[in-house]
Amino acid sequence: MNIAKHPVIIDDILHTTLAKQRAFAKAQGIESYEQRREHLLALKALITNNQERIIKAINLDYGNRSRHETLLAEIINACADINSTLKQLKKWMKVQKRHVDHRMYFGAKNRVIPQPLGVVGLIIPWNFPINLAFSQLAAAFAAGNKAMVKMSENSRHLSALLAELVGHYFKPEKLAFFCETGEVGIAFSKLPFDHLMFTGSGETGKKVMAAAAKNLTPVTLELGGKSPAVIAKDYPMQKAVERIMYVKQLNAGQICTNVDYVFVHQSQCEHFIETATHWAKKHLPDIHSEDYTAIIDDRAFKRLVDCVTDAQQLGAKVITLGKQAADAKTRKFPLTIIMHSNDNMHIDTRETFGPILMLKTYHSPQQVVDYVSERDRPLAFYPFSYDKSLINYYIDNIMSGGVSVNDALFHVGQHDLPFGGVGASGMGHYHGYEGFLTFSKLRPVFYQARFTSIKFLTPPYGKFADRLLAFLTRINS
Repeated sequence: MNIAKHPVIIDDILHTTLAKQRAFAKAQGIESYEQRREHLLALKALITNNQERIIKAINLDYGNRSRHETLLAEIINACADINSTLKQLKKWMKVQKRHVDHRMYFGAKNRVIPQPLGVVGLIIPWNFPINLAFSQLAAAFAAGNKAMVKMSENSRHLSALLAELVGHYFKPEKLAFFCETGEVGIAFSKLPFDHLMFTGSGETGKKVMAAAAKNLTPVTLELGGKSPAVIAKDYPMQKAVERIMYVKQLNAGQICTNVDYVFVHQSQCEHFIETATHWAKKHLPDIHSEDYTAIIDDRAFKRLVDCVTDAQQLGAKVITLGKQAADAKTRKFPLTIIMHSNDNMHIDTRETFGPILMLKTYHSPQQVVDYVSERDRPLAFYPFSYDKSLINYYIDNIMSGGVSVNDALFHVGQHDLPFGGVGASGMGHYHGYEGFLTFSKLRPVFYQARFTSIKFLTPPYGKFADRLLAFLTRINS
């Protein structure tokens, strides 16, 4: 839905949509398994029936977005997530039996009933708009909710397309998309949703959480940070570089779970650089190729240029993996390694969100643990080693949102693993069963038996009550 910029109009449209969805939820009641399955299939149909238009819209938003990356990371992944949800949905919806203390409540029953929260709000970023929007919608619809989705201002073409298409698949009382015009995000965050999920930067996440707090709206925040990798001496350098550099060039590094910096043993630093240079020469010989995605906008491009300039001026060594310089006209930025960076440089203190990789050296695993643990908890962590004890040491001592062992990024693509940050990298989870739980209220229900011994524990208390309480005290001590 395209909304005019006037704040009063924006606020009115958003509140009207929320009221309609609430009224629809109340009138409809709790959705059946068949209804939820139908909505999930409609989500998938919206993607598959309009695949080429979606690819084109995302490409226009980026200036150049690799078609293969859109297919892999957006279309295929979102549909696979919906398929996985469909397979598990009936099991997730089952009423759960829970233990009853029959010494106190003989004959009673405890149950947990998953029920929809109501109307949920989703704030979607520009970097993987289809993947993130539809995987979150899959979880919300599996739980039986209605949804309002606010897209990014950098996804203008895609937002307009989704706003046009959604009416062919859903009533606005079930699902509504909103385009960002500069004021929508602020008003959207202030709506009294039953749950609000935000994906984006930590700074914006703080503002979203503050706005939601005024309505006591629970939030799930999927943020970012600086996600590290560490390569142990026993792990083949060629394989480590292949996996890290593939992820680093994917979407031109514009991924919240991308490798931000990598620790290499001090004896293997030059080996890493040589191997990475060879990889880039083979796989990314021309940054102007349609296979290599552009930086999303001029502001983001300038930020990357400024980060590299700042680091270089303060003594860092900058290695461009190729002969081509960054091109402001096409917003293509080459794979770049930065060595000898420190906390006085922007590159060390801010999330990179681009094809820039900081290279750091270490002499002992403890040094890696100390460095990462002294900073905000990252969204992801990537240890490379065949030594299981070393891997477990890192996992036990470095807290992060998620982990991929001997690879990077791909824990995010596992549909039955929860995804989410910790500390400064976010709160809450989605994907799989955890996504269903995020958008559900697990209602505890106690069914009292026809007869209850509690009737003997009413005043005035007598000797029987004394004996009963003494017995209960003894068996629970």
